[in-house]
Amino acid sequence: MKLTALIPLTAITLTLNAADWTQYRGPNGDGSTPDKIATAWPASAKVLWKVQGGTGFSSFAVSALRCFTIEGEKKGDVLHESLIARALADGKELWKADLGPAKYGGGGDDGTPANRGGDGPRSTPTVAGNLVIAMHSNLVLSAYDVATGKPAWNRDLMKEHRGRNISWSNAASPLLEDGLLYIAGGGAGESFLALDPKTGAVVAKSGDDTMTHATPIAATILGQRQIIFFMKSGLVSVEPKTLKQLWTAPVQFNVSTAASPVVSEDYVYASVGYGVGAYGFKISKAGAEWKATQVMRTPGDQKIPNHWSTPVLHGGHLYGMFQFKKYGSGPVKCVALPDGDIKWQKENFGPGQVVLTNGNLLLLSDAGELVLVAAQPGEFKELARAKVIDGKCWTTPVITNGLVLVRSTKEAACIDLRVK
Repeated sequence: MKLTALIPLTAITLTLNAADWTQYRGPNGDGSTPDKIATAWPASAKVLWKVQGGTGFSSFAVSALRCFTIEGEKKGDVLHESLIARALADGKELWKADLGPAKYGGGGDDGTPANRGGDGPRSTPTVAGNLVIAMHSNLVLSAYDVATGKPAWNRDLMKEHRGRNISWSNAASPLLEDGLLYIAGGGAGESFLALDPKTGAVVAKSGDDTMTHATPIAATILGQRQIIFFMKSGLVSVEPKTLKQLWTAPVQFNVSTAASPVVSEDYVYASVGYGVGAYGFKISKAGAEWKATQVMRTPGDQKIPNHWSTPVLHGGHLYGMFQFKKYGSGPVKCVALPDGDIKWQKENFGPGQVVLTNGNLLLLSDAGELVLVAAQPGEFKELARAKVIDGKCWTTPVITNGLVLVRSTKEAACIDLRVK
């Protein structure tokens, strides 16, 4: 990735207390942050830096004033995945690690609204202390020193754990929860793995299921912390550290499952494209026995499918890109739980991504527009909008200390939306 534009940083001062965004969809893995951004900005929002980049849909992880992402770049006729470390202040490349060759189905970057897949890596790095961990599409985890890029450890799920990769290759990101990394992808008896992020050592393993493209989540339900995986069989909840199964909830699998589940107290929402649609499950417990009861079902791709964009939860409502293959035109919607009723929708966002910041929604459309919307069920209320990046944007925007990091299949940028 080469630096193509750099705005003088006369007005920016970054300190070590900047809010970190250490993994996919934020520190909690739920797309939310207490970090504040400005609630109004001009159409020409202030771009601190912009760089030309490799292809892919990996988002950023941020720690210690560095930002990390995985990019695809051609070496001869072969596409390689590379972990890139950049300075948060000016976008300067600090180090790069070649993760190895990769192969994806379909074509390349066709721009919005076209989609032919094959646009490179989709997994987001995870920062654990002084290490950043990247998961290759071929199910190889590699850890590097945050500051220097020096390799720390490597674990190949295909070779070491009888891995079973998904069609179109892995897109899930490692989940960091209470000092352990959680991933799926192993074979019988080790479909779920808990790893020590310092060494890559296996702490626990369990399960006999096939992974999907969805990243696992951590949540507390009825007082029990748990890790929830979205597998081909459906939702599987396990105890942290031991990976002992708590409950399962069947969800139809068809072609691909990519959006993560969302938890609202004792209710778990899950949605898929390819004609599957949405499910809602009520979780209960009697003694030591857990149970998931289906209480909501909206089949098909017309109402509330989530192709790969995971919605965020606020005030008992979901906000997100509920659509399937509506590139450049699909809507953002507000959906009430537990019934899945649509409260409002607004077209022409495409399958971008949404994060929740201080009671508002920050949307990145697939055409590269940042849009701030009030997280309220009464009506769609747009607060600010700016075109900030070119290329196809299916990545999650990242907020760190009022700065917003965005990526497309062509470039990456840092936008200054700090509260003045």
